[in-house]
Amino acid sequence: MTTSATAATLGLVIFPLAMIYASVMDILTLTIRNVLVLLIVGAWAVLAPLAGFSLVDLGWSVAVAALVFVIVYVFFAFGWIGGGDAKLAAAAALWFQPQEALLFFIYASLFGGVLTFAILQLRARMLPVALNRVSWIAQLHDSRTGVPYAAAMGPAALIVLPQTAWMAHAAL
Repeated sequence: MTTSATAATLGLVIFPLAMIYASVMDILTLTIRNVLVLLIVGAWAVLAPLAGFSLVDLGWSVAVAALVFVIVYVFFAFGWIGGGDAKLAAAAALWFQPQEALLFFIYASLFGGVLTFAILQLRARMLPVALNRVSWIAQLHDSRTGVPYAAAMGPAALIVLPQTAWMAHAAL
């Protein structure tokens, strides 16, 4: 296996695992740790050039991530999403070319809408006492808390990643 294929394969393991971890942790704690976002960015910065992505491809990924960062910063400033969600969205965008990033955010938006609706439905009802004792469920039920949007970004990444150039680079 070439260095390029090895790096791409590592990317196809690290990025999805990091997104799954972010999804689960956001549901359980409503927190996305900065170290996880840095791992996602750092893994891309090391693996993308080694995987054989051209400077143009790398530039487009950075441009998309920068645009996403600006957009999600505005969302964060309005209180529509949390800071961790904003950082994770920009970090995840690095892993996609523009058309792939658009697809990723379409899926994330759809999943985020369903997730928000489900949480609003949960919050409109009384929790059974047994569920109220489960800290993460009680936290999601609390109307003063946000929505764990990483739980929408994780599945979106898993759906879109197999359709990306990362797969082509891993196959070389």
